[in-house]
Amino acid sequence: MERCPFCHLAIDPEQRVVLQNEHCLFLQKPQKVLIGSGVIVPKQHRETVLDLTEEEWAATFSLLQDVKRLLDEQCRPDGYNLGWNCGPTAGQHIMHAHLHVIPRFRDEPLAGKGIRYWLKSEDNRRHHTGPH
Repeated sequence: MERCPFCHLAIDPEQRVVLQNEHCLFLQKPQKVLIGSGVIVPKQHRETVLDLTEEEWAATFSLLQDVKRLLDEQCRPDGYNLGWNCGPTAGQHIMHAHLHVIPRFRDEPLAGKGIRYWLKSEDNRRHHTGPH
């Protein structure tokens, strides 16, 4: 936790707290690709979303509503991707739970490619379908 950029915000001077409530923060960094993107993180260190308390779940949902209102006003997106990565295999690089909030726009080159894209991609098919 000493090196966690969500527990110790000064580790990453580019990130800033945009909104917060009792249990969560909405953080953004300057974005070059999908403007408005950010993450909602619990203030207490929790490794994945599966470790959140009921209060943190409720606070995450509440803050998400505030974030949506803000981004709708500022960015006017045509849709959103929301996502949690749990564990390194699933793409989690910072081992502190964080909900990605990604505004999406009709004029993007990858518009329409949501999280199901990887579920349907033959390029992502496992060679062995049984347990490890």
